[in-house]
Amino acid sequence: MEKKVIRTDNAPAPIGPYSQAIQYGDMLFVSGQIAIEPATGELVQGDIQLETRQVMENIEAILAAAGMNFSNVIKSTIFLMDMGQFAMVNEVYGYYFADNPPARETVQVAGLPKGVNVEISVVAGR
Repeated sequence: MEKKVIRTDNAPAPIGPYSQAIQYGDMLFVSGQIAIEPATGELVQGDIQLETRQVMENIEAILAAAGMNFSNVIKSTIFLMDMGQFAMVNEVYGYYFADNPPARETVQVAGLPKGVNVEISVVAGR
């Protein structure tokens, strides 16, 4: 098996030395996504639910580029600046995983890229 870089213009371009996702066999490892609107490169800020929705849309675009969707996600990690916003993030997140949600952990962190409030990464498989 060899790794395959997954890249789409429908999600933000990497802002460092990493790929949007790597496919290895039937597994897809999606890098942490933040609330950057891919068409403009601008951050979505001011409302944690709008931020989370943009993060999930970015993940959805990367999954689609690999021929997958949210039903393929088996594990996710949510990084939050403020655990007090967990319920609002969870509400938006839950919309994308209405049936058979993946395993998950959520952690509060001291800082995230570009000062965002939420970052989410996922692992998917066929």
